[in-house]
Amino acid sequence: MRPDFRRGLPALSLAAGLTLIAGAAHAQTIWPGDFTSRLEALALLQSLNADLLSHDSATATLTRWCGDHHLAPEAKIIALQEPGDAPADAVVLQALKAGPQTPVRHRRVKLACGDRVLSEADNWYLPGRLTPEMNRTLDATTTPFGAVVRALNFQRRTLSASLLFDPLPAGWDLSPPPTSAGAVTVPHQVIQHRAILTAAGEPFSYVIETYTDKVLPDRPVR
Repeated sequence: MRPDFRRGLPALSLAAGLTLIAGAAHAQTIWPGDFTSRLEALALLQSLNADLLSHDSATATLTRWCGDHHLAPEAKIIALQEPGDAPADAVVLQALKAGPQTPVRHRRVKLACGDRVLSEADNWYLPGRLTPEMNRTLDATTTPFGAVVRALNFQRRTLSASLLFDPLPAGWDLSPPPTSAGAVTVPHQVIQHRAILTAAGEPFSYVIETYTDKVLPDRPVR
């Protein structure tokens, strides 16, 4: 039976955790619409994407990103577990080199820094390749997966990386920059990665990570 995600909030009250999730789900990010600000948004997203691609731990990358861009009073990532379960399909099983009888667990989380949900992730992992303590920590705490399995000295192999949002208007390179600033409503999903984590050459985790509009720092819209 999948553990109740509420058990994963020892340092965060249930009410605060639910408020955080609800606020992140409904508050849209509004970005200045002038050409320079649009270029800044694109540069930020490309920088984050490149940073994620060049490091093995998405958790560590998000922690740095949160601190560097002052997204929260403390640059600390927590994993808010969500209820529900998604069985591993044939693609996941093949990527993990797992047979039909191999135990595979699924963990769906929102990775938050302060009150901002920066990423939503689905993770299928092989508990048999983790230590018992690692499995207990994943079941019962808000510690992100990458932090829990750090001792495995894992490596990340990216399968795909997509920018889901282009702040620049269509045809921007063929016409003069817009003179009217206005505002841009940033979609909830801005970057998506699929990756496999390996330790000693063997895969143990398949992740789909979707990064949200909250990775962008706040900018005033005039």
